[in-house]
Amino acid sequence: MKEHVAVIGLGRFGSAVATELVHLGHEVLGIDADIATVQRLSTELSHVVQAEATDEESLSRLGLSEFDAAVVGITGDLETSILATLSLKRLGVKRVVVKARNDTHGEILKRVGADRVVYPERDTGLRVAHSWSSIDITDSLDVIEGYSISKVVAPAELVGHTVQEAILDSEFNVTLLLLARGDRVTVYPSPSERLRADDVLVMSGAIGDMERFFSSVHTGR
Repeated sequence: MKEHVAVIGLGRFGSAVATELVHLGHEVLGIDADIATVQRLSTELSHVVQAEATDEESLSRLGLSEFDAAVVGITGDLETSILATLSLKRLGVKRVVVKARNDTHGEILKRVGADRVVYPERDTGLRVAHSWSSIDITDSLDVIEGYSISKVVAPAELVGHTVQEAILDSEFNVTLLLLARGDRVTVYPSPSERLRADDVLVMSGAIGDMERFFSSVHTGR
């Protein structure tokens, strides 16, 4: 469903969120105090304007009270981030997502009304750490403590084996959620499906089990 989203603060994080939302078909208004940034993104976003994030009157004139959601990507100035979040909630923006620098910043943002707080740097670090044990893992999402969902390219040792042989018969409690082959995605593929080179697997399990599973694949144990 197409939504109207405002992205305030068009640094690396904010501009990446804004341009991807445009690609996904949403109507995006980019807001930044720096005119050079506004001009640079003028051809990539639906609308982009120069405005101060803490100027509630300016945000109101831009019609943000009618927007479905807003993203605040400012962390360099904590006061600006907090005041922008407060202003957006006072204007009645339905969903406000805010980038936080640390846990203390995030706690304050929640107290002033942020609907969701994200920690991009910390989350990236966790994904790198959780994928450290296997060169096969290209990305990892920490679901709850000690449990992850990981995207992997099918290891060469598993190519030609069925899902049953490669994964279900293993002694480790890991689950194959998705198999992507080219542009075709299969949810919970059949146990008889044979893995091919370049298959992408989305697997879940305890982080320790995932590490031991991939270690066993490469060592043949």
